[in-house]
Amino acid sequence: MTARQGDARHLPLPDASVDAVLLLGPLYHLAERADRVRALTEAARAVRPGGVVAAATINRYAAVHDSVYLGHYVDERQRQAAHKAMTNGIMLSPMRGFTAYLHEPDEVPGEFADAGLPEARRYGLEGAFHLYGDVNDWLDDPERRALMLDAQRSMECVPSLLGVSGHMLTIARRG
Repeated sequence: MTARQGDARHLPLPDASVDAVLLLGPLYHLAERADRVRALTEAARAVRPGGVVAAATINRYAAVHDSVYLGHYVDERQRQAAHKAMTNGIMLSPMRGFTAYLHEPDEVPGEFADAGLPEARRYGLEGAFHLYGDVNDWLDDPERRALMLDAQRSMECVPSLLGVSGHMLTIARRG
C-alpha cells in the first residue's frame, strides 16, 4: 500500500489508477461546498471503475455533544461556538483553536452525487455510545465490546440516528 499527503482537490494521480480513495479529514477542513465537491470529484476521477471512495465527516451536532460530554459546555465561549456551528456548520473552537466544517447528515450524499458518486451509503461511526460515561469499560471487555458493536451495527445506517454520531463514514463506488 502506498499513502501520500497532498491536497484532496488536486490529487497527483492518473485517472482510474487506484482501487480506493480514503478522504479521512479533508472534507471537514474544507469550509466551502465547492471545495468539498471538488475533492470528491478528484477521488472519483482517481479511483478505478468499481473502486471505493470513502469519506469521513464530522456531524453538525458533534460540537454540542462533545462539549457537554467533556464538560466544556459550562464555558460561555465554547457553548456559543458549538451552537453557532449547529447553525452555519463552521466550528471555531475557542478552547483548542480547532476549526472544522460540520456536516448536516443529509448534506453528504448530495455532495457525493454532485461529484459523480451517486448511491452513497452513510454510516454513523460512534452512534450514541460515544456519549456514555462507561464506553471505555465496554470497549475494554471483549464480551461487552462485541455486544456494543452488534448494537451499533444494527443502527449505523438509520437516518434519524445519524446526527447523534460524532462522525460519519460515507462510501460510494465509482460506476
